Amino acid sequence: MAKVSVINPNETATSWKPSVKERSIELFLDGIESGSVELAGASAAGFPINISVKPSNEWIDPISLEHAVAAVIQVDPGNPVSMKRFQQLASEVQTPLVAAAYDPPLALVRTLVRAGAHDVIPLPVSIDELETALAPLKAELTKAAHTAAATNAKLVTVVKSVGGIGATSLISQLAIRFAQQEIARGRQACLVDLDLQFGDVAFQLGLNPKFSLLDLIEAGSRLDGELLRGTTTEHPSGLRVIASPPDMMPIEGMPADHLLHIVELAAREFGTVFVDLPTNWTNWSLSLVAQSNLMLLVTELTVASVNRAKRQLRLLESQGIGDVEVRVVVNRFDKAMARTVRLADVQEALGREVSYTVANDFQLMRSAIDRGVPVSELKRKSALGSDLDKLDVGIAAALGRER
Repeated sequence: MAKVSVINPNETATSWKPSVKERSIELFLDGIESGSVELAGASAAGFPINISVKPSNEWIDPISLEHAVAAVIQVDPGNPVSMKRFQQLASEVQTPLVAAAYDPPLALVRTLVRAGAHDVIPLPVSIDELETALAPLKAELTKAAHTAAATNAKLVTVVKSVGGIGATSLISQLAIRFAQQEIARGRQACLVDLDLQFGDVAFQLGLNPKFSLLDLIEAGSRLDGELLRGTTTEHPSGLRVIASPPDMMPIEGMPADHLLHIVELAAREFGTVFVDLPTNWTNWSLSLVAQSNLMLLVTELTVASVNRAKRQLRLLESQGIGDVEVRVVVNRFDKAMARTVRLADVQEALGREVSYTVANDFQLMRSAIDRGVPVSELKRKSALGSDLDKLDVGIAAALGRER
């Protein structure tokens, strides 16, 4: 069986740094007193609170505030080192700082504000005092957090040249591998099945979801990140899956804006989102492709499949979204088939290179689908597994994810 043919070089970006920590409110206190116990596991301004016990004269590394939306720093006005620590930290970070001190007099408050404090609150810190101090910053903090999430959000749409070419099996197995790699780096990945009539991603992954895309649609304006997370089903690999509705639905009758919002919200929550699109085009599926960071066009090495793939590309051009990066994937590739239709013929017909070929190993893929497990779990080394690994590396590189 043939190994994957990677025609486009896949160079992993070296400048991208993974975001492995949730955005939070950081508290640096001398110790946790009885009045501060309520802070453990709590949240303020919509963000979780993390508490670090550190003497008020001990230096705080600015890097420790890299993922903080705000930080509360205890100061000891009787200790010059403690006061200097706050002043220097405020000069080195962009993170909003709130100073905390016991019964702070007005003169101390003025001194700390001049040093860079957004506010000064009394110790022991209470939720109410913290919420009050952060209230003026809440809108700004939320916007900053959304900006960070949007930077990490990546969308990969999967388009089939025709039905029945194993594209869903391919993307399901690829998403498993991608999720495993992302989780190892402190990130997540999600697979959204938007094939509203024939989608069976959940089935192919051996999942029995309690909720589906239909629940998110019916949620309407109540939909938020927490509800979306609660609606996903987690595969043992760590991949989060939003299953297609249990019953067939008219694809044109779907609320386009709401579907787009679901995918956007999933990208904010999980980082990388793969979307398995229906074979037939709709206004909302075209909109999703237009918003994609990458589109995978899956085809087979047959005249009919390649011809349909060519028509798909022409449609994108006619709709003014031909500038989306498209990578062509030839699935179920077999050298024997290449004698009739060559890769060079595919490239000439499509007017672009074939980025990847994926080996045809029907038995291995079928066994993996029947068990809902990665192909590597059934066979550690295989041409199919090697192809999926290289496809993962290629997509990661395209999205700026390190491998």
